[in-house]
Amino acid sequence: MCVNDWISGESKNIEYKVTLPDRSIKYTKTAVAFANGEGGRIVFGIEDQTLNVVGVPEDQVFTIMDAISNAIADSCEPLIIPDIAMRDVDGKTVIVAEIMPGRQRPYYIKSLGREQGTFVRVAGTTRQADMPLIKELLFEGSNRSFDQTICLELEASEQNIAELCDAMTAVAKANAKDGADKVRAVTVNQLLSWGVLVERDGELKPTNAYAVLAGINGPVRSVIQCGVFKGSTKAVFVDRREFTGAPWELIEQAYQYVLRNIHMGARFEGVYRQDVYEIPPDAIRELIINAVVHRSYIDHSSIQVAIYDDRLEITSPGRLPAGQNFTRMKEGYSKIRNEALASAFAYMGLIEHWGSGIPRIIGAVREAGLREPEFLGGDTDLRINIYRQSAAEVCDTAVGVPDTVEHVPDTALGVPDTVENVPDTALGVPDTVEHVPDTAEWLTPVQNTVYQYVREKGHANTDEVSVLLDVQPRRARKVLSDLINRGLLLRVGAARSTRYILADATAQEGGA
Repeated sequence: MCVNDWISGESKNIEYKVTLPDRSIKYTKTAVAFANGEGGRIVFGIEDQTLNVVGVPEDQVFTIMDAISNAIADSCEPLIIPDIAMRDVDGKTVIVAEIMPGRQRPYYIKSLGREQGTFVRVAGTTRQADMPLIKELLFEGSNRSFDQTICLELEASEQNIAELCDAMTAVAKANAKDGADKVRAVTVNQLLSWGVLVERDGELKPTNAYAVLAGINGPVRSVIQCGVFKGSTKAVFVDRREFTGAPWELIEQAYQYVLRNIHMGARFEGVYRQDVYEIPPDAIRELIINAVVHRSYIDHSSIQVAIYDDRLEITSPGRLPAGQNFTRMKEGYSKIRNEALASAFAYMGLIEHWGSGIPRIIGAVREAGLREPEFLGGDTDLRINIYRQSAAEVCDTAVGVPDTVEHVPDTALGVPDTVENVPDTALGVPDTVEHVPDTAEWLTPVQNTVYQYVREKGHANTDEVSVLLDVQPRRARKVLSDLINRGLLLRVGAARSTRYILADATAQEGGA
């Protein structure tokens, strides 16, 4: 067999040893790392830097094979039994120890203990696992989902649960493609079936998924950090934002942030003008949704959305779930890490068929004439890059009638090149009713529904909003209060005559 037929540099799944090391831990920790990951091979008799085939002495082959097998079996916990074999490479004998992916994770070196002796494979090297990763491995080994585990630091009253049900129902209605009237309201029983709640001793206990859906940071961390950088590295910050709250709010805020900070051109079809973003908005939104629903919530890091001169980069904490890899992702294979959140997101219309998100993203990016998204990491986090076009390219490649495309500035909310010039009013409310946008970009779907209703009718009361959203009056009051806090609505009147109007309406009346 020719060495080039199957040997390449050290990688996630292969490691070379020129001779049998004097200390077995030099390769048993790699066996542990392979068992904790996708499996792999340790090849003895090949130099790792040059890939020079040295081979092992013919008279020691079986002695070395026994030593390798015994060292791995005796040193690792739970038991790892390698498949040891000889191979002839360019006339020389090498020994291959193949380790299969383990199901009883985490695997570790017995003499070091689980905390110090758990290893994983990261970019072709063997590294000690930190506590969040060990905890992730424990859940994989027990076939449990972290988000369905009771959150001991959290309590949820009946009112809290009812408010969450109302909020999720409202989001589902706003996203419904077949009409809001066909959406069934979320119930406590539904939350129990998903694992958002768990019943213990006759009491309802919130899980980690409940904390995420309710936007409660502390027990778990649900944060998206967004930033704009000058150049292609993080050396120079131009702008940064951090968003917290319910997941549907995080998604919308991060999505709008990206749209405000990428190029936009225009195309004309007849007399009609259509805005064209350099990156398909559907792909951006899908990437953010995937990061929120599939990230590891054991890891307290934040999702990061970074906009560079040459790319959009979205980083999701946590390694790929057991059994998942980039090839399978691109083919539409789905491996659910957070089962309760996935069910809740599907109900709310934030995700569709399992595994369809990544293929849709790739398809949308290709149709836009961009290079295929780049998938990186997967060992400790997942990073996806979509490479941008220049402002000129946005215009030149706009689909439709190329000769009539005109360039439009990046947007009035674009971020300047220097930190000192970052506008403080990027999210400001327009001063006049005439300039109020048709859709308030920074609002959640529920808030935007109410806001548009008030704009069209001129005013609204709690009962009208309750009917509009099909929620309890207390939930309607909460949405209206949020719009007041954002400076978009004002409350006028009292008691039964209370109504809500556009904040700018009073300014106009006063100046009339």
